[in-house]
Amino acid sequence: MNPLPDLNPVIHAQGRLRVMVTLQALPPGDQLSFSRLREILGMTSGNLSVHIRKLEEAEYVHSVKTYERRSPITYFSLTPQGRHALEEYVQALQALLGANDPDTDTADTPPGGAR
Repeated sequence: MNPLPDLNPVIHAQGRLRVMVTLQALPPGDQLSFSRLREILGMTSGNLSVHIRKLEEAEYVHSVKTYERRSPITYFSLTPQGRHALEEYVQALQALLGANDPDTDTADTPPGGAR
């Protein structure tokens, strides 16, 4: 029997998972502004900042700070490592969910398929 997979604790927090999934929906190379990301996710600025900081520390999210009409603006995108980490997270979650799927559990099935 295979051990159950571990879920990446950096991604597993609900707020960070929501950030990752939202940014993953963008084509590679695209980015979202902080204010647009906050609006989409319905988070406070402080809450989003904390989650973004954690994801940046893990090198899953990349930020670009710039100015538009003299106002500072920050854009975010997933890094290649972030995309890969999210793919691994989804695979681990699917494996974890499949571990309890009676259709995939053949260990307890007697010969002939009767239960």
